Amino acid sequence: MNKITERLIEGNQKYLATEAFAGDVSAKRRESNKAGQKPYAVIVTCSDSRVIPETVFSAGIGELFVVRTAGNVIGEAELASIDYAVEHLKAGCVVVMGHTGCGAVKAALSGEFEDPVGVITRQIKKAIGNTTDPDKACELNVLQGVSFLKTVLDGTGVVVTGAVYDIVSGKVRFIS
Repeated sequence: MNKITERLIEGNQKYLATEAFAGDVSAKRRESNKAGQKPYAVIVTCSDSRVIPETVFSAGIGELFVVRTAGNVIGEAELASIDYAVEHLKAGCVVVMGHTGCGAVKAALSGEFEDPVGVITRQIKKAIGNTTDPDKACELNVLQGVSFLKTVLDGTGVVVTGAVYDIVSGKVRFIS
């Protein structure tokens, strides 16, 4: 486990132990970030409103570069955003984070492939194959994103890992 992943795990533990948001969003923090951002990690996650990476990892302004798309799928625009964060902002870690109860994964499992949502569900279906278990499908979808990014980011020194956020417990489980 690397230091950035450990920092994310510690942030999630802090989140699980509190009733209030623990990230720094103060005026002082906003002021200190006015010249630019230097996020330590990129979080590629679902657009689902129940998934809030900054909150889940107790991160404040300027700490995470978040790329969100339904089903945490990675297309051309998402890849360009990730590349920007890694190459220009020097983020040291990319986490592909799925979540329990994902509607895009459920749609892929049920065979909903009509456009426009089909653009997403077809990509997820390729990742999950014939599995019928939603939790296993979520993991397979995450691992496909991790595998893709490891290939694309090979040689950059950036750590790429996967995670699943449980929308009920709030716990993030890192997977590889």
